[in-house]
Order: sequence, then C-alpha cells, then structure tokens
Amino acid sequence: MDYPLPQAVRVESEGPVRIVRLARPEQLNAVNDELHLGLTRVFPLLSADADARVAVITGEGRAFSAGGDFDLLDRMAKDRDLRHTVIAEGRELVLNMIRCRVPVVAAVNGPAVGLGCSVIALSDVVYMAESAYLADPHVTVGLVAADGGPLTWPLHTSLLLAKEYAFTGERITAARAAQIGLANHVCPDAEVLPAAVAAAQKIAALPRQAVEATKRVLNLHVERAVLATIDFAMASETESFDTDDLRANVDRFLGR
Repeated sequence: MDYPLPQAVRVESEGPVRIVRLARPEQLNAVNDELHLGLTRVFPLLSADADARVAVITGEGRAFSAGGDFDLLDRMAKDRDLRHTVIAEGRELVLNMIRCRVPVVAAVNGPAVGLGCSVIALSDVVYMAESAYLADPHVTVGLVAADGGPLTWPLHTSLLLAKEYAFTGERITAARAAQIGLANHVCPDAEVLPAAVAAAQKIAALPRQAVEATKRVLNLHVERAVLATIDFAMASETESFDTDDLRANVDRFLGR
C-alpha cells in the first residue's frame, strides 16, 4: 500500500510490520507543520493497510523528536487560523493513535520531547534506548499540556508522578521511565530498533483478530479518559498562545 504522506514521515515495510520514521534528522525531528500533518495522517493509513499487522515508530538520527518547532509556535502565536488548524489536527492525531487498528511499538532512539513524548505515551509497547529520555515541557514554555502526557500518563503511572512531570517538564530517563510504567524495556542504544522490530514481528505472528480486538478492549479505557479531558485541554492550550509568558519564551528561544 502506498502511504501518501509528507516527506517528514516515511513508512517502510518488513513483511507484515510497518516501520514509521520521523524524518527531519537535522532538526532532531522537531515537529513542524509537515511532520505534524504526517503524524496525523499515518495512523488511519496504517489501519487501512490490509497487510499491516503491527507498526514500529522511531526517529531518524540522534533524536526521536525534540518537540515542537519554535518557528511553528511563533507563527501559531501570531496567526489564529493556523493555531486552530494545528490544534484541531493535534486532537485528531491523539484519537487516530488511540483508534489505530494495529498495535504500535515505539523504538525511542533518543530524546522524546513535547509531542514526541506524547506519541510515546499513546503507543502500545515502548522500547527505550539507554541514553534516551522523555520530557513534556509544555508548561515550562507557557503552554497547557493538551495532547499527550497528561491525557494518558495517569493510566500508566501514579497521578502524583504525572502531575510532577507535567508541571516541571523534567527529563525522565529511560531507567526511570521503565521503573514508573512509562516504558516497557530499556536497551543499549544500538539495539533499541532491532528489539522493537523483533517484538513487532512476534506480535504480528499471533492470531490477528485476537490481537486487534484485545488492543481495542485496552484502548477503550484510554479513549474514555482522553475524551473526558481533551476538549478542555485543547481549548486551554489555544488560550495559552495569547499569554505574555508564551510569547516571551518563544522570543527568547528565537533570539529576539
């Protein structure tokens, strides 16, 4: 099946396994318009791919994703139409991941920050490289954390830990992520993608209907929790773009 996607997201086939690559390595896979749109579109395409049984998602280069591209954040702060488009896309991305037919195995090859961290939180099985870390710095930048971590972390770990890491944006090392339930396995850096692909192949060899329906049973818990919070979260994040804190942080990052 052909995947009509922006160049920032590439899909490769290894038998029944699809490997989804975030492909802006020189920018550490920071999420610009193109990558955001690609992530939104890829999960329905995976569901529609009749030969796909499992997906592995990873980043090219040194990072899984460095988070939001500050040029995009700057334009969203200035352009309300763009802001509403991207935030509506973000809502769709979250629900598309939750409702994706095939299990999604994350191979966290490096830092997973912001939306990158959100994608990990919405994946079904998580393998992390020893040097990788998670971080959701929305609040520290001046944004409401609306599209990932705080939506699902309370289902993975304790509410107290979810609050701490959402409020502070502190890095969660691979070892700590596994300890508190945000990752399944920690691997030597060079082994994280092969380990994730091996896990995907093992799942792909299991009875298809049983795997997919069991994923749906489990993700109904996630979907209920997300639908209870996401509309407030997205509306609040939209308001964040009008705050002085957000504008000051964006200006400082862009060297103004």
